[in-house]
Amino acid sequence: MGGSKLLDTPDNLMMVCAVYNGLMESDYRIAQAARQWGHKLAVWEVPEERAVFDVTGGWWYLHGDGSKSQVDIRDLW
Repeated sequence: MGGSKLLDTPDNLMMVCAVYNGLMESDYRIAQAARQWGHKLAVWEVPEERAVFDVTGGWWYLHGDGSKSQVDIRDLW
């Protein structure tokens, strides 16, 4: 979610398919939409804490130290 390898921590990463990642990097319109959705940040921007969804139906916050904490979905709405 940023351009620096220094920001490659679990709380600042988002898994996207290779096609979307390539489009975010090569198409300014898709990059602009990705910024609006919080999928792409400028190097100077601080990421917001975002919950991620796993395949078992759980929601989690990922932390920079590699740990995670479960999210009460009522807190997301």
